Amino acid sequence: MLDKLNAIEAKYSQIEARLGASETYNDPELVARLNKEQTELRPLVDAFRAYRSALDARDQAEALMADPEMKELAQEEYQQAAAELPRLEKELQILLLPKDPNDGKNVIVEIRAGVGGEEAALFAHSLYRMYTMYAESKRWHTVVDSASETELGGAKEIVFTVEGGGAWSRFKFESGVHRVQRVPETESGGRVHTSTVTVAVLPEMETADVQLNLADIEMQVFRSSGAGGQHVNKTSSAVRLIHKPTGTVVECQQERSQFQNRDKAMRILASRLYEAEQEKISSQYTEERRGQVGSGMRNERIRTYNFPQGRVTDHRIGLTLYKIDQVMDGALDEIIDALAADHQAELLKKQN
Repeated sequence: MLDKLNAIEAKYSQIEARLGASETYNDPELVARLNKEQTELRPLVDAFRAYRSALDARDQAEALMADPEMKELAQEEYQQAAAELPRLEKELQILLLPKDPNDGKNVIVEIRAGVGGEEAALFAHSLYRMYTMYAESKRWHTVVDSASETELGGAKEIVFTVEGGGAWSRFKFESGVHRVQRVPETESGGRVHTSTVTVAVLPEMETADVQLNLADIEMQVFRSSGAGGQHVNKTSSAVRLIHKPTGTVVECQQERSQFQNRDKAMRILASRLYEAEQEKISSQYTEERRGQVGSGMRNERIRTYNFPQGRVTDHRIGLTLYKIDQVMDGALDEIIDALAADHQAELLKKQN
């Protein structure tokens, strides 16, 4: 591990030197690439330097312990450094884990009402609100791509994009069946109903990332039916794409021009086809896949929101929080941090 870390630090130093060279600034593309590489390596290099500093402090304190006058002070410094080393070693192991190549991408989130009729649709809209509030807390931007709403304000289906660095690294753990237990607004007898909503999270792919043959795609245009003020129903700007080989259908109607909707729909289609290919590859390793948190097995119930008891339970890691109001207002970090830590632990286990 030390050889690998030394090589990474040497590369980081080379990048720093190149960024400091005057000739580098004549090439904006090179500057952007070097800055990106430096940003990616910095957490690992900082942790390695802290680890090496703790090693040096421990060794120096150990040497000073031979001096009777310095022994007490040196012993205290030795214990502090020795206690810090295991934490830094663990941090380095995690930072050295293989990176998900999609972690920096935007995400496309698809929420669909499942079992439970209108109550499921209302909860689907509640989840949409939860995710947009979470995105806002991260200063990410959300854009609705298509939506099918109910008369009571629910959503049979809503597809939206979250734009922001690292969105996939957080949202990828949300794929699966979300179960809600609460008394519906339409329930006069006060009985608790159980409904389900399915969430699919896809990394947003550029069309260049996926092989798309335009001859395989049929495009239909129609008039927007969602929100949009005076623009709605005036022009046929909404776009529906049909990928004939797979039967995949994508709609986008939220942008103001047909061209914008087509461009967005193509990216959603590319993301769905990419995910389908990944699922196909992953299904060959079912046993390995069982240990992956957020692997996209949407037939599994991943989380229950129990309103009468005020609790949220994530079944994958057995985590229960009695703060349902905060969670529904977008406070998801505690759950996602725990899922990410569990995922890292699984990866470490496989490496050892």
